Amino acid sequence: MKISVVINTFNSDRFLNQCLRSVEKFDEIVLCDMHSTDGTIAIAEKYGCRIVYHERTGIVEPARNYAIAQAENEWVLVLDSDEVVPDALREYLYRFAETAEQRGYAALKMARKNYFLGRFMHGDYPDYIIRLIRKSKTYWPETIHARPVIDGGIFAIPSRRRELAVEHLANESVSSRIAKIDLYSDKELLRRADQRFSVWKAFSKCSWRFLRFYVVKGGFRDGKAGFTYAVLNACYKFATIAKIWERQSSED
Repeated sequence: MKISVVINTFNSDRFLNQCLRSVEKFDEIVLCDMHSTDGTIAIAEKYGCRIVYHERTGIVEPARNYAIAQAENEWVLVLDSDEVVPDALREYLYRFAETAEQRGYAALKMARKNYFLGRFMHGDYPDYIIRLIRKSKTYWPETIHARPVIDGGIFAIPSRRRELAVEHLANESVSSRIAKIDLYSDKELLRRADQRFSVWKAFSKCSWRFLRFYVVKGGFRDGKAGFTYAVLNACYKFATIAKIWERQSSED
């Protein structure tokens, strides 16, 4: 059974070396670039990637289906340029793909380890992502943070198997997190424009988001970094809702 790795990039040279080094032993690496101006392409060429191009869209989702379609193999591992696949996970993926079709599975959900202010975020684990897919059974919606639509069963690696989690190398700062809140909440409007929120519903949604990250999932174990991370996640939810209110008030 062969597996292609598909990576979408735009000015992604910061972590790309570590990412590509971790997937060298897969059967194929397809890098779909949005016309980077940094060292992304030079790094990709060094690792023998097959490079294709897509227009810049501001977010990765509109280019996902195109990138996946370029893969030669039916099984595709979709990876971000700041993610690393441990050896144990690579071996697991091949074992899974060998028997998945017979068992009715068309995708695999895996955990991801996230970091903030230099600390592993317990409150954001397992952060499940669907990344190993059958190409012919997958459609990726083009809205921000969309999850792939899978025609078939999805198996999840148990979260207790931390050695099988994807390593997310991005160690965000407060400033970068705040910048993403503003950018991504703008993009959220594309799929949430018709939603309605009362003040009470907004309060409860934001409060629950904080409690989920800080209390339910154990972010309190991460000290001030964990508290800050939970607050900023609640702020992301509120920023999205506030922008929905803003748009709706301008249309009334």
